[in-house]
Amino acid sequence: MKGILPNVCLLLFSCLLVSADNRAENILLHQRNNGGWPKNYDRDKEPNKIAKTVLLALKKRSDTTFDNGATHTEVRYLAKAFLKSGDPRYREAALKGIDFMLSAQYANGGWPQTHPKPSGYSAHITFNDGAMIGVMSILRDISREQQAYPFVNEKLRERCAQAVERGILCILKCQIVVDGKKTAWCAQHDEKTLVPRKARSYELPSISGAESVGVVHFLMDVDEPSPEIIAAVQGAVRWFDEAKLTGIREIRKEAKDTPKGYDKVVIEDTSALPMWARFYKIGTNQPIFCSRDGIPKKTLAEISYERRNGYSWLGYYPRDLLAKSYPSWQKRWAPKRNVLGNHNH
Repeated sequence: MKGILPNVCLLLFSCLLVSADNRAENILLHQRNNGGWPKNYDRDKEPNKIAKTVLLALKKRSDTTFDNGATHTEVRYLAKAFLKSGDPRYREAALKGIDFMLSAQYANGGWPQTHPKPSGYSAHITFNDGAMIGVMSILRDISREQQAYPFVNEKLRERCAQAVERGILCILKCQIVVDGKKTAWCAQHDEKTLVPRKARSYELPSISGAESVGVVHFLMDVDEPSPEIIAAVQGAVRWFDEAKLTGIREIRKEAKDTPKGYDKVVIEDTSALPMWARFYKIGTNQPIFCSRDGIPKKTLAEISYERRNGYSWLGYYPRDLLAKSYPSWQKRWAPKRNVLGNHNH
């Protein structure tokens, strides 16, 4: 009997830990009836009774999206919570989320930013903020990692694998070609014609120095890549190398009489690491900076203070891709062709 009591205590303690998983419970509360989730709620903030009543009433809403990590992040978490607790509610919610992601895919393989019934730029095939790549990544993981998703049956696992294959074909078709050379991707592409499209007024049709990084990483993680995938990766990496900005650095300069107390300024610095612009003009690789008026400018200094300091225009987005990921990938899958040569990044 003495040996049993500690085991009972451990069991009770583990049950308390499981029931205390507020994040999983919060995720369940925010899931809409269609299986998806809205964005930008606090997953770690436990709602009070009034808030819970409101959230239950909101379940019929269709404000579901893949923007800012929504939906695919929740499904990942619920899968882990189910493995930890065995709570069938987490499994069922995750399965509904998987069905939601699969149902959102266009016939051409792309995913919109929101679903169902997306409108405006949210209907475009969306690489912005990792929306489509986030969805494709978890679907690929589900198809590959049976131990992490043991509750997914073989039929659904195969559906996930097929959705990823269609998505890859869409990615390859969306890649922007300039003068016969493959470059990278726009943050969003037309859901029918696949051409680059604008989103918000300051997010113009362009080649993205930021969002394209996630796309390339995803393609690099394909097992036994086809010649088409290898060519897509090589083209994008070559473009990143050509589009790098050298001899400059972005700093925050003190500006006391401004809303944030500082101002972003680009200065010359011959010792600075290469940078990349968030957006490039298709065909010229001229960096694009833009205020809310939608008029493109060539320098950060030319746009409004509000947009200059309220958005990421310059960064080191593909630095690790070029310095670490590509070299190891290239040695394995394209040993006779290194598009970077001996450049340092």
